[in-house]
This record gives sequence, structure tokens and C-alpha cells, in this order.
Amino acid sequence: MTDLAALGETIQSALGSAVTGVFVAQDELTLEVQAAGILKVMVHLNRDADFKILVDVCGNDWPQRAKRFDVVYHLLSLSRNIRIRIKAHLGDGEAIASITGVYPAAGWFEREAFDMYGIAFSDHPDMRRLLTDYGFSGYPLRKDFPLTGYVELRYDDELKRVVYQPVKLVQEFRDFDFMSPWEGAPHILPGDEKAAMAPGVASGEPGRKP
Repeated sequence: MTDLAALGETIQSALGSAVTGVFVAQDELTLEVQAAGILKVMVHLNRDADFKILVDVCGNDWPQRAKRFDVVYHLLSLSRNIRIRIKAHLGDGEAIASITGVYPAAGWFEREAFDMYGIAFSDHPDMRRLLTDYGFSGYPLRKDFPLTGYVELRYDDELKRVVYQPVKLVQEFRDFDFMSPWEGAPHILPGDEKAAMAPGVASGEPGRKP
């Protein structure tokens, strides 16, 4: 079994100041790196440390921090049979270099992070939204994004196309039906009597009602 702490120290020694922290928790190795050095780190991990497979690129939002975003990469080494996590901190409005030149599979992962968090990847070959619609406003996975969103879309019969408009929340009168079985009816519903006839219910004797 690979000594994760030793591997982390070896990688940090090779990369110098590009790696700012090495952590092992729950049998997983995490490297914290400088965002400016992400390409240097990824090239080393791919070519020299044999982490050939990119599993995922994602984001995380910590609004209270000056560098509010974590850009998180997960790599896999088949020869070592271990995974490694790389984290870079990024501020709002800052960009981090795309790693598509090292791991081509990063293309759609980086587009998703841009779409959901607004994290920009410089030199990406096709930096467009991936999951939301054209003209979508905001970034849905940011902690300050409202649950209702900013706009809603509908089909306009007059314009004969889909249009965006500000979200309108209408609180309609709700008439609760307390006789509904979902609300709790006062009478015994068909089939409920079988529960009282189950063996050992209340009396502790089989077949007898409480």
C-alpha cells in the first residue's frame, strides 16, 4: 500500500512553492496548490507521478472567504491504484488556467464549473455554458444564488417563441382538505382494521384485537 504522506511530501518537494499544503484524511491525499501554478502541478502529476486519468473537476463556494472558490481536481493512478485531490483557491472574477492541454477530458468539466459557479478557465477552447440555457442569468451553485432564480421562461403565444421574464411569486389561497388520507382522516380507512388483527398487537396474543 502506498504511503500517502510520503507521496505527498515527494510531490511537494518536486513542485516547490506551487504546493502550499499536503493533507491525508480518510485514506485520501489532498494537495493545496497555487492557482497560478496549476499547469505546472498537473503536468508533473500526469508525466512524472503517473496520474494519467482525470476523474473530475468541480467547484465549491465559500462566500465568507476572500478567495471564495475552491477549484477541485480528482486524479487517478492505475499503476499506484490511488486517487489524489488537488485544490486551488480562487477569488470572484479571477481566472485559472485550463488543463485541457494536459487532460483533454477536462473540457466539459471546466465548462460545468463555469456554468454553475462562474469560475473562468483561461485558454479553454470553448468557454461556454453547458447545462443552463442561453441567456441564463447568474450561477446556480453559488451560495448567494436565490432558490427561485432571477428569471423564468415561458412560451409567448404572440411572439411565438420562448421569452425570459423576472420571477413572480404568487401566493395563492390554499384550501386544505383535512379529510384527505394524506392529512389524517378521523375514520378508519379500508384496510386499517387489518393492522389491529396482526399477531401480537396490543394484547400480545396472536389473532386477537386490542
